[in-house]
Amino acid sequence: MKKIFVVVFILSVFSTSCKTHKEPQDTQDHLIMSVLWYQKSAEMKAIYYQSFNWAKYRIEQELSEQSTANKKAVVVDIDETMLDNSPFEANCVHTGNGYTTNRWRDWTAKVSARALPGAVEFSHFAKSKDVEVFYISNRHVDEFEVTLKNLQKENFAFADSMHLLLKSNTSSKKLRRQIVANDYEIILLIGDNLGDFSEIFEDRSHNFGFNAVEENKELFGKKFILLPNSMYGAWENPVFPSNKKLTDKEKYTLRKEALAGYK
Repeated sequence: MKKIFVVVFILSVFSTSCKTHKEPQDTQDHLIMSVLWYQKSAEMKAIYYQSFNWAKYRIEQELSEQSTANKKAVVVDIDETMLDNSPFEANCVHTGNGYTTNRWRDWTAKVSARALPGAVEFSHFAKSKDVEVFYISNRHVDEFEVTLKNLQKENFAFADSMHLLLKSNTSSKKLRRQIVANDYEIILLIGDNLGDFSEIFEDRSHNFGFNAVEENKELFGKKFILLPNSMYGAWENPVFPSNKKLTDKEKYTLRKEALAGYK
């Protein structure tokens, strides 16, 4: 009888353990595969090199056409475009603590984000062609000094106060792009989020923003160069109701329900 009881007890513990693993409540384990791919796949590195190689080609094309005599510029995002913040995301997984403003600023204060493949070389290529690079990021203006220091540490061209525009009141980059456009012809925009390119992509409440992409598909590879980031971004916003603060468990459930499977 004792043996039967022990077996039943072990099976019960095993079953409970499996159930807990299946439905994490207070973890950041949803990030594991995306962060792992970002850090360990050769494909990720190849995509960045491919994108920046194509961006160089597009600059040469645009300059050969000499559309206007205006000064030329390229606008780039910073995070997951020029600098790699995947260690921050990995730390979220290891600690079980998600993104907060304070945790993010603890990370940026370290000034330890590394340049992404091909990014530094691209900035210097643009400089060699007399095309200026402007870094427009949604890092907050309070992070200006550490951000500039990080760009300089990684030896980016145009890493100076004139070419760095951070967020103050709004996440929309429209006004900051316009500041650049007032004095330069923007020939290329590079980023990991559609909002890095145009305000037309900011509202994803209808069909996840797919329609806006379809309507502007000719611009991708021509005016817009998109880089990969499955770790975070505006793409996830439509999955969650905007009028409610959600727990990790609720977010887990909503992510799972949003998946399109087969029957």
